[in-house]
Amino acid sequence: MSAYDLVAELIIRNDAFTTKPTTQTSLAFEKASIIHLLSAVLSQLAASGSRADPEGVKRAYFSTRASSGMLTYINENFLHAPSTDLSREVVHLLIGLMSAQSSEIFTEKLVEEKKAASLVARAANQAAAQYNTVVDEIKEFQGKGIVDKHWLSIIQIKAKFFISVAQYYRSISDGAAGKHGAALVRLKLADTAAQEAQRLAHTFTYTFTAASAPTLPSDSATSLQEITKAHATLCAEAKTQAQKDNDLIYHEILPSEASLPQIDKLPAAAPITIQEIFGNPDVSKLIGPDIFGRLVPLAVHESASVYSEEKAKVVRQEVERCDLNQVEIQTGLEHLGFPRLTKIWANLAEDDDGSDGNVEISGVLARLAEEVRSGGSLDHLVGSLDAHRQQCERDLRDLNASLDNENRECERARVGAPVIKDSANG
Repeated sequence: MSAYDLVAELIIRNDAFTTKPTTQTSLAFEKASIIHLLSAVLSQLAASGSRADPEGVKRAYFSTRASSGMLTYINENFLHAPSTDLSREVVHLLIGLMSAQSSEIFTEKLVEEKKAASLVARAANQAAAQYNTVVDEIKEFQGKGIVDKHWLSIIQIKAKFFISVAQYYRSISDGAAGKHGAALVRLKLADTAAQEAQRLAHTFTYTFTAASAPTLPSDSATSLQEITKAHATLCAEAKTQAQKDNDLIYHEILPSEASLPQIDKLPAAAPITIQEIFGNPDVSKLIGPDIFGRLVPLAVHESASVYSEEKAKVVRQEVERCDLNQVEIQTGLEHLGFPRLTKIWANLAEDDDGSDGNVEISGVLARLAEEVRSGGSLDHLVGSLDAHRQQCERDLRDLNASLDNENRECERARVGAPVIKDSANG
């Protein structure tokens, strides 16, 4: 069993869309699920804030971007998700939806602050493009029980609405630049898109029921109808007035819709990365210190276990070598008779009579000890032994020379001896 198996727990959670339970023992799955939950909480904070309050708009704008950043982190770091709500396709759809809502909030903020019409037009065109992309993606999930069908209607309404907003504010910018013909054509495009958005909102009012869409506010249909109606009225009045002004004052030839320059996009609602979110001082203060700061990481535990095992293995090997050497030394000493001689010397030291059975060794040792005690010089004894050794060496050399002489005489006699041939073979 590895260290990972010791900390892995059985994780059971229900899918956010299909409500089907998913069982895993992966810590990465638990981490992705928590981040997905944080993203959902951030989206709820963005939806529950008041757009009439500047601080509420700021918090909503931050929350939608932070939610998009959380989802982006999931899609980039957690592959092969076992549940539908964590799959790459669904998470990519949610990222697009949160980014579109960020652009929507940013456009509303520019309108509220009465920024330049060209800037508002670019921001609205960005929101419209993002909503159109989400419409194309969300259609693939229809009939699969993943995304509520009412969301498709809402996103379609918003896509048409922001197309109208972009054209309306670009007409204001063109009119200020003296392009009254282009401004009138853009107002006609804005009015057409606004009428389409109003028609979709009117249809949505009849099909929407709060009980069938628990993820939407109960006043979603009426709110969208009021917003689209007010904007359609604004576009219709502006178009009528611009038509009169051109007929009476400017007399400009109206360009075709295809010849109008494309409205640029303003990608100002970039997702906030998860590192930036948790690096924020306010967020760090809210979270507080890490409660697991004193815990040793699992990788360190594993490395320490491996080190301890290797160290214990080396110690065991050295102990075995020492024990083996000790046995070999003991065996060698016993073979040489050292323990018995040691006992004899101990007995002699204690004036023992050497009754261990080896009388000859005891006698030799006793005579040697007696000579030493009687005042005999140990140097004299060593010199005597050396003289005996030299005499033995001379005797051995003489014997070796005699053998060599005898060998030479034998060879000469063998060479000089007559050769006797075999008569049978000769």
